[in-house]
Amino acid sequence: MGKLSIDSQMIPVDGTDFVPIPEKADLAITLGGDGTLLYGARRLAGCNVPILAVNLGDFGFITEISSSEWVDALGSYLEGRLGVSKRIMFDAELRRGEKTLQKFSGLNDAVVRAGDFARIITLRVHLSNTYVARYRADGLIVATPTGSTAYSMSAGGPILHPEMDAFILNPICPFTLSDRPIVIPGSEICTLEIEEIQRTEIVLVIDGQESCKLEPKDRVVFRKSAKHTLIIQSNKRNFYEVLRSKLNWAGEPNA
Repeated sequence: MGKLSIDSQMIPVDGTDFVPIPEKADLAITLGGDGTLLYGARRLAGCNVPILAVNLGDFGFITEISSSEWVDALGSYLEGRLGVSKRIMFDAELRRGEKTLQKFSGLNDAVVRAGDFARIITLRVHLSNTYVARYRADGLIVATPTGSTAYSMSAGGPILHPEMDAFILNPICPFTLSDRPIVIPGSEICTLEIEEIQRTEIVLVIDGQESCKLEPKDRVVFRKSAKHTLIIQSNKRNFYEVLRSKLNWAGEPNA
């Protein structure tokens, strides 16, 4: 590979502020783990900028490209030999009465859960204006296909191919054992309503990185975002090989 001439700008991640993205940016490189990629995905949402996610962390499920592979991967992408994976994102809107208080976007998941103590909370869920269920649980996860291998999987949810157009609704440790995770089309609008009587504070957490407190009678409305995350694919391994390797499937050592 010959020398590359690239105009670059380093944007530090401190988890507090979104610094401006250059208008002419056509590629982003994240250096870190999955959390760094999630931050970058929210920051780049709507910019149509592909991300080369380099794994410098411990696990790296979404960040498929290792630190020893990134130079070759970058050259292959610039030469048109690597594809780009298009991932759906979600928008979450916090409503209190007739007012919209806050809006969020995320790539992995949104979690409504107890705040300071591990106590049961009570939620009502509507899908496209149809009442579906009343959950008494430690919380509820709304996960994208990208986020299906994160918290939702740990809570017993299914694994989805990351390019599917769907969401997972997954109650966390539900009081009623018949409450199971369900997969819904990406076209559904999901509304979570916080019941009036609660025994603890409740919070909404986006991608494990942003949070806000919820009050009784609040509603959180989730829908598929018009924005996407574009992740440059590795040519060293595909999604199923990542699953087999990271999860130690098929009787491999340490399974």
